Amino acid sequence: MFRPVKFSASSRQRKEIVDALPLNRLTQQAQQRILGVAKSPTLYRRLPTQAIDCDRDMFLFLTRNPEVLVGIWDLMGITSVKTRRTGPYNLKATDGAGTHCNVELIYGDPNLHIYLAEGYYEGKLAPRPIHGKGVFVMRSNYAPSQGGTTVTGVLDCFVQIESLGIDLVARTLSGVIGRSADNNFSETARFISQVSQASAQNPAAMIDVAKRMPQVSQASRNQFEQLVRKIALSERAGSIRSD
Repeated sequence: MFRPVKFSASSRQRKEIVDALPLNRLTQQAQQRILGVAKSPTLYRRLPTQAIDCDRDMFLFLTRNPEVLVGIWDLMGITSVKTRRTGPYNLKATDGAGTHCNVELIYGDPNLHIYLAEGYYEGKLAPRPIHGKGVFVMRSNYAPSQGGTTVTGVLDCFVQIESLGIDLVARTLSGVIGRSADNNFSETARFISQVSQASAQNPAAMIDVAKRMPQVSQASRNQFEQLVRKIALSERAGSIRSD
């Protein structure tokens, strides 16, 4: 089930998010990198809150391993994004249209994930490369629902574009950029829910997907397959109890 809820962005809201970050748990270098973007963003937006039906462990796995989602989309033939994991918490990604970025999971616990992205765009839409940075703060909560778990997620985005001209253009087009981000976030949330539901209802098909995903390491494929099997067993046990 999919239930979007709209929130408005404000400087006060932005400050509250920054003030609530667990900076004392991070290195000084990580703090500086985060605050360098989050305290003076070119654009800030809170995306519409998403509430989805999803297994908690599957949600956390896909949140921390986004290349698995990209691998499934690649297998389906619906994306040109390419990813390459360069470390336990680092990914390189390209979108096939000129955008290249490094994404790092700076902090993660069941209720909070902080990502830092750095990259550039080089293509037909700009006469020279556009460099930028982003801090993305995902907060999640979990509640029992009929037959499973409802995961509610909120994503705050801080984007810093390192060019005066592009800065002005970005602010002018912030509404268009924001609506595109809103749509991408809601569609990704919906897809994560579908992956969890398919794991419960058709585990054989999802295990086949796990074995064939491109762009995904064997270790991550194995972990994804184990999660599918766990969700299927839980679904089967629930069905027996209800009978």
